[in-house]
Amino acid sequence: MAVHRRVRTAFTTVTAVAIVAVLLFPLYWMVNASFQPPAGLLETPPRWLPIGGTLEGYRAALDGQGQALLNSLAIAAGTVALTLLLSVPAAYALSRFRVRGAGVVLFALLLVQMVPGIVMANSLYAVMNQAGLLNTHLALILADSTVAVPFAVLILRAFMVTIPKELGEAAMVDGAGAARVLWSVILPVSRNAMITAALFAFLFAWADFLFAISLNTDDSVMPVTVGIYRFIGAHTADWNSVMATGVIASIPAAVLLVAAQRYVAAGVTGGALKD
Repeated sequence: MAVHRRVRTAFTTVTAVAIVAVLLFPLYWMVNASFQPPAGLLETPPRWLPIGGTLEGYRAALDGQGQALLNSLAIAAGTVALTLLLSVPAAYALSRFRVRGAGVVLFALLLVQMVPGIVMANSLYAVMNQAGLLNTHLALILADSTVAVPFAVLILRAFMVTIPKELGEAAMVDGAGAARVLWSVILPVSRNAMITAALFAFLFAWADFLFAISLNTDDSVMPVTVGIYRFIGAHTADWNSVMATGVIASIPAAVLLVAAQRYVAAGVTGGALKD
């Protein structure tokens, strides 16, 4: 019986490792190819390890995509700030006060996330054109926030309804107003949910391509997603540079995911126990 259990455990472990290896192979090949010289990518059999590699791809990527990376960081940071600024008080109101039509608002927030991106991009193009915001960072921040804010409100509200009302009521007995309760009581205990909402807002903005290519034609405002798209068109024979650009573009998102992993797990599951 014990032997049978060990064989089953070993089989499960090998299967899990094989699945993870298959899922991670594209990422490994992107990193491996980024260090290969252009001629090395055409060899048969291919080089499975970056032995004798070069950093030329990274030099070309930084020379051509440095401004695009800075643009993406600025747009993502602006989206995170705007998302938290709007979603925190909205989630607080929906979770703590009897708001007439709250159910309709929550249903609308869910419905907005089902609208195809191309439909939103076309609508936002008309709005941004009328407002004179095309080809600006602000246009992309506002567009990305239309996706991030509804998701953040739902995450934060689900977490805030689990906070005991006695905490806020005790503060109000001491003379605190609603804004003071939000700032001094609710926000400190909502740290995990806020980090989760901020992380997803950053990822929405960092990975956005549709809004970026629809609302912008100026290279000085171009984010890295559009930069990679145009870089591939201009350097189809220089795949190590293309892969190096992909690696560089993946680093901020990967670092944030690793750093905020435990907060995200707590923030996502925190609102699952009570609604």
